[in-house]
Amino acid sequence: MNISNCLVVFSLAERQLALPLSAVERIVHAVEVSPVPQAPAIVLGVINFQGQIIPVLDVRERFRLPRREMDLNDRLIIAHTATRTVALVAEAVGGMVEYTENDMVAADRILPGLQYVQGVVKHDGELILICDLDRLLHQDEETTLNEIMIRP
Repeated sequence: MNISNCLVVFSLAERQLALPLSAVERIVHAVEVSPVPQAPAIVLGVINFQGQIIPVLDVRERFRLPRREMDLNDRLIIAHTATRTVALVAEAVGGMVEYTENDMVAADRILPGLQYVQGVVKHDGELILICDLDRLLHQDEETTLNEIMIRP
């Protein structure tokens, strides 16, 4: 198994999304999220994960899906961007999928300028959008988050 060609698949509003396995640290049950004043709309708040304060992102915001309250059955995917660790809310985690380069179509080949998506993989008749973790936060949101996050 080639770890660079593995994805962690999760669902939001019956859509299949994925993150590269190499970016995912852990998947945990939903916990209470503490709101953060003046946080960008995509940031639901923060959690304390093993002594580390981590922002929780609502990916639904980026894909123009209706907002919904977190549910006790939701999962948090702890993952790493180039600059920070984040938690993404997922309604369900479907497991891991291995793909070949032929299975993936780069986002810019589908629609130039497509934001938040690295590419698309077809697996078992379903299209899976691969999230671009490093582009989920806009620069101004990243700056705001840096200003309000508690630094150890």
